[in-house]
Amino acid sequence: MAEFLLDFEKPIVELDKRIEALKGLEGVDSEIAKLQKQAEKLRRKVYSRLTRWQIVQLARHPRRPYTLDLIPYLFTDFTELHGDRGFADDPAIVTGIARFRGRSLVLVGHQKGHDTKERIRRNFGMPHPEGYRKALRIYKLAEKFGMPVINFVDTPGADPGIGAEERGQSEAIARNLQEIAVLRTPVIVIVTGEGGSGGALAIGVGDRIYMLEYSFYSTISPEGCASILWRDSSKAPQAAEALKFTSRDNLDHGVIDAVIPEPSGGAHRDWQLAAKFIEEQISQALAELEPLSHQELIAKRIEKFRRIGKFKTTS
Repeated sequence: MAEFLLDFEKPIVELDKRIEALKGLEGVDSEIAKLQKQAEKLRRKVYSRLTRWQIVQLARHPRRPYTLDLIPYLFTDFTELHGDRGFADDPAIVTGIARFRGRSLVLVGHQKGHDTKERIRRNFGMPHPEGYRKALRIYKLAEKFGMPVINFVDTPGADPGIGAEERGQSEAIARNLQEIAVLRTPVIVIVTGEGGSGGALAIGVGDRIYMLEYSFYSTISPEGCASILWRDSSKAPQAAEALKFTSRDNLDHGVIDAVIPEPSGGAHRDWQLAAKFIEEQISQALAELEPLSHQELIAKRIEKFRRIGKFKTTS
């Protein structure tokens, strides 16, 4: 894939290229050290001042790791499972069984694709009803055999097409919400990129919910919000600021349990290090959840979602 750079990344990448060009030359160690210090200072400055719209751009970066990219760094013995046993297999959602630090568990995650051909095949990570029904089939398998569930969320939203509606898109999403809420096994959710509307929420119910540092989780995309409010999708940056949907925002709102840090410059810069941070959070969550009884898990999960949100009563 050709290098893809966001506007605010370009000055940093130019410095990195200058450093790489000097490596191997004699007598330039001091110059390299000076440039490395300058690059790190610039990187910290840029990434500490990102706007919400810039975070959206990072979350959508074409080199950002998706479910199948993270699996080799996090798990062993992964076996993908296909089909909803009712209509078809949906490539927009990947499911399977794997091992994590010696224990068996179930994986469910959105998959967008890194090139045009794969993106089209996977519908840009927008699941059809059969994708959610496939996920539910795997959740029930996890429950039957006492395996924890790990969900990776990264979708613009559920497929909005006529075919998806005819096959019961809303019912499939609602059924997943209902069933996961009372699933008798630990469920860990990690938003790795875009957390878009019901398409994300359908696999977003869990005992622990985490977001990568430069991801977002919202009821609507900034473009969709701008189209509704101002009838102008170009106002998406303003909508992003109004929606307050970044990882820090959602942590402040009590929607998620923690923010998982990303490598310097974003997860797309170092998949392995990003996976290491995710691995540590999964390990901690499993240590907290696995000792709980089924009844405790379900009660705490339901109470967790009841606490989310604020409301006012007026006369």
